[in-house]
Amino acid sequence: MTKTQSEDMEDPTEVRNSDKSTSMCCYENLPNHEVVIVMVPFPAQGHLNQLLQLACLISSSYDLPVYYVGSATHNRQTRVRANALNPSDIAKIHFHDIPTPEFASPPPVFNASIKFPSHLLPLWDASMLLHKPIASFLRDISLKSRRVIVVHDPSMSYTVQDVSSLPNAESYIFNCISVFNLYCFKCLFRGMSIQLEEELLKKLPSLEGTMPDELRNFMALQGPYMASKSGDIHNTSKVIEGDFLELLAQIESKQQWAIGPILPTKFDSISNRNEICLEWLNKQPPRSVLYISFGTSTTFSNREVMELAIGLEQSKQKFIWVLREADRGDIFTGEARRFELPEGFEERVKEVGLVVREWAPQPEILAHSSTGGFMSHCGWNSCIESITMGVPIASWPMHSDQPRNGFLVTEILKIGLTVREWEKREELVSASTIEIVVRKLMASEEGDAIRKRAEELGEAIRCSTEKGGSSRIELDSFVAHITR
Repeated sequence: MTKTQSEDMEDPTEVRNSDKSTSMCCYENLPNHEVVIVMVPFPAQGHLNQLLQLACLISSSYDLPVYYVGSATHNRQTRVRANALNPSDIAKIHFHDIPTPEFASPPPVFNASIKFPSHLLPLWDASMLLHKPIASFLRDISLKSRRVIVVHDPSMSYTVQDVSSLPNAESYIFNCISVFNLYCFKCLFRGMSIQLEEELLKKLPSLEGTMPDELRNFMALQGPYMASKSGDIHNTSKVIEGDFLELLAQIESKQQWAIGPILPTKFDSISNRNEICLEWLNKQPPRSVLYISFGTSTTFSNREVMELAIGLEQSKQKFIWVLREADRGDIFTGEARRFELPEGFEERVKEVGLVVREWAPQPEILAHSSTGGFMSHCGWNSCIESITMGVPIASWPMHSDQPRNGFLVTEILKIGLTVREWEKREELVSASTIEIVVRKLMASEEGDAIRKRAEELGEAIRCSTEKGGSSRIELDSFVAHITR
């Protein structure tokens, strides 16, 4: 972050004129509450999505008022892309739109050797401009509530720093990454040894290449404001990460709650807007389809797309491939690049494959009985969805926490295969490598054994969210604590 950006950080007047008329909660008309919950997400799709899931879960299950606070643009993005959530639950959430700060929204760099989405850094710097508007909102709502509970992304700690100045407010960090990742990071940061078996430690991916210095600097700005939190919430289950939750509790002084998975696990009552994927899946045999998606922050070069296409075709396995450009900072501006596939590819594979270039209903695809595997970048949002639905993962991490999420899936939980080792991240993954991994996962005895383990784990995780399950007990405990 430059000095000029830092000096301008506190100026909330830097907003787009087009957003000034955006509907916002009127402070004078805020209703009186006993306890009110305010969600403050980080403006990246996986983070926006998880906090909306949490908002809906708390609002619908405990009948508590929940405010979802963010820039007008990203609140809109959250609503447009609300996969797997019941519209009636979303309707209960009070979206508080803050005019969107000015920021550059450049296109992704598709031929970069490092896959980190550096084109989003201007947006993340601009997110700190939400500090004063959010502080004003919190002050006003605190006057009408016995207690204000602020649940925020760790990357928004600077933005919600004023919570500590309000006598009736508490803040809780919601971690959108795995506990395993968080535990490893804290150990490294504090110079402590990571408690893993020696053989696993040897294989643990390094942090090298996971993020640029600009992001490290951004996170360093958040650090001083994290200490005022009252505890941590995790989108994970003891069934998945019980050992690492215990290890994290040993080095954390604040209370921890593992309440995940927070996404719905049943979709019977949800009418999806994008039926083409599900209609196609309905025609396929059980566990026969590989779902391929690399999230919203990864973009491939033309050559990488070609290799993946050839590998899929040569594998002769059924697939759904979501082929989209990485998000810009503002998904509603600019024209996304359209990927070119090998000539005649879609016609040749039409009996076994479906290429989707629009937003896809990922949780519903993973929950479908015809889906038998997921080739993924291993963002935690995708991991927790896949693990919950009992679908094994072909791990292909790109940046940030993804290499260690992939390690958790393949080496610790043993419910996946590796497409490419992290140490070889700058090497092109060949079509032949892709073909071999796809065949192994979808059409081999080894793949069947991995799938069986994934299905058994998924069943156990889903049970943990039911009444009497570990995650439901943790969620009840958290709600009892904040409404005490």
